[in-house]
Amino acid sequence: MSTATAFETVIGLEVHVELKTETKIFCGCKTTFGSPPNTNVCPVCLGHPGTLPVLNRHAVELALKAALALNCRVNQDCKFDRKNYFYPDLPKGYQISQYDKPVGEHGYLEIEVGGEVKRIGITRVHLEEDAGKSSHAADGTHTLVDYNRTGVPLIEIVSEPDIRTPEEARLYLEGIKAIMQYCEISDVRMEEGSLRCDANISLRPAGQREFGQKTELKNMNSFRNVERGLQYEVARQTEILQGGGSVSQETRRFDEATQTTVLMRTKEEAHDYRYFPEPDLVRLRIDDVWLDNLRQELPELPAARRRRFISDFGLPTYDAGVLTSDLAIANYFDAVVAAGAEPKSASNWIMGDVLAYLNNRNLSIVESPVSPQRLAGLIAEIAAETISIKQAKDVLQVMFGTGKDAKTVIREQGMEQISDASTLTPIIDEVIANNEKSVSDYLNGKEKALGALVGQTMKATKGKANPGLVNKLIIQRLRERS
Repeated sequence: MSTATAFETVIGLEVHVELKTETKIFCGCKTTFGSPPNTNVCPVCLGHPGTLPVLNRHAVELALKAALALNCRVNQDCKFDRKNYFYPDLPKGYQISQYDKPVGEHGYLEIEVGGEVKRIGITRVHLEEDAGKSSHAADGTHTLVDYNRTGVPLIEIVSEPDIRTPEEARLYLEGIKAIMQYCEISDVRMEEGSLRCDANISLRPAGQREFGQKTELKNMNSFRNVERGLQYEVARQTEILQGGGSVSQETRRFDEATQTTVLMRTKEEAHDYRYFPEPDLVRLRIDDVWLDNLRQELPELPAARRRRFISDFGLPTYDAGVLTSDLAIANYFDAVVAAGAEPKSASNWIMGDVLAYLNNRNLSIVESPVSPQRLAGLIAEIAAETISIKQAKDVLQVMFGTGKDAKTVIREQGMEQISDASTLTPIIDEVIANNEKSVSDYLNGKEKALGALVGQTMKATKGKANPGLVNKLIIQRLRERS
């Protein structure tokens, strides 16, 4: 193949989302993460002979909410199927899933790329039970299996092959996560496995309609790693095709240490899961009343909240995107504004000093020592010119450490800003009298000399003077001399 050939990337994602239920999908075992191995199990989820599944209604409702939030057509007459395969972490030898009648189909999610909105199609949203977790010994001598996760309810969200770049894949995943979080469908913690993603990627000559041979990527534990893994695959597959080779159908994993993808196994052909209707569960019928009630329970979704932040508060698109990417951050911002803070100031402080402090300590915003109301109080002190922005940064650090409100910190630290002209004028006159060279330079057109005079005034007031007022008063006094 010519080295001049341009290729188009085609990506499809399969996202697994564990649902936020207290018990498993077909039994009463707890779904608590981190319990000792094989303690949240029973004869039902372990697949003992003679046991029967009982469907968790709340899991169905969460799956339906996900389908609605992702603009899917809901199948009001759907069913469960048996997906047959044999693996150590699947004790029954089959998985109860959905095949031809999932809860939702033909949906979409819109992402913003380069200032333009792109719609990514969603093929299906189906409800199923999770499998257990295998832990392989490093020396290859044995494998341990923990069945606690077996039977935890999850949904699989399968995208259309509409994604064209690794960046789009990351943005799509971030959008899925935000919707799941806003609707309280899942806690979406990738580090705990409650949000997992497999990616299928292929390349084809630009303009060709037929798909190329795809490679599957697994075991990516962060959005950034998904993007990096796909970036590596684009480069790897391009090199193969440019060299006249062909891409193998295989499963690979992303190695974070080397920033490369590594072969796991070669796929000779597609699995035959021998799907058939689950005989132990009746068909699931969702009536109009149930569906309408769930639709009304949907919260303001991330896209709608972004639009509101832009239209109602005048925030830039970037700010609105950052603030709405996480439900807790969006709620915190709304609370700061509700407490009286100017929206753009609130956005700046949250995206800057607040998140920096929390990220450095691996804290979420709900764990912030500074409440929304107290941050609004700090912003009010700046607006009232009690303190400067520079002083406010110091005050905020004390607030983080002590939990005290801004007024208390300012008073205890003696940081009240001097904004009274009658107090500052004598100090400025003295600075002017003691800095004749700077005065002469300024009067001779050297604008930078003004900064020296402002600096001397700030030093004389131990940083308490209002810089803007100092600047204004110095210019006024110098004009009177010229």
